[in-house]
Amino acid sequence: MPHLKGITRTDKDKTMAATAQQNTNTLTYQDVIAQVNAGEMTLLDVRDHNEVTKSGKAKDAIHIPLTQLAYKADPNHPEFHNNLYTNKPVAVYCAAGGRAGMAVNTLNQLGYEMTVNIGGLSHWVQAGGPVEK
Repeated sequence: MPHLKGITRTDKDKTMAATAQQNTNTLTYQDVIAQVNAGEMTLLDVRDHNEVTKSGKAKDAIHIPLTQLAYKADPNHPEFHNNLYTNKPVAVYCAAGGRAGMAVNTLNQLGYEMTVNIGGLSHWVQAGGPVEK
């Protein structure tokens, strides 16, 4: 689980995501927010559609539910999402971090060079990240 400064994570959050995540880099939330704002990093929301409808999503995040990620993030698949790049850093979040960890593993297996699980949308909001409905 990457350590993200300024956010307190529960043991449950750490355990859920740590079991699903490997080979990720450590960043602060402020680093992620700045890189997303500068267009240097892709922000990916892997929650279900109903979760996004209910709470909104981080501003400028690409929404791909975890159940669709394996093919939408695969550059060789016909349904590949054209705003994902294997050579551009990707920060992933869900509701609490567990699905984001699984998504990071999927992206790593597909050859994405830098991925990071930033936990849940609430962590993004607590760090000052903007949200859009």
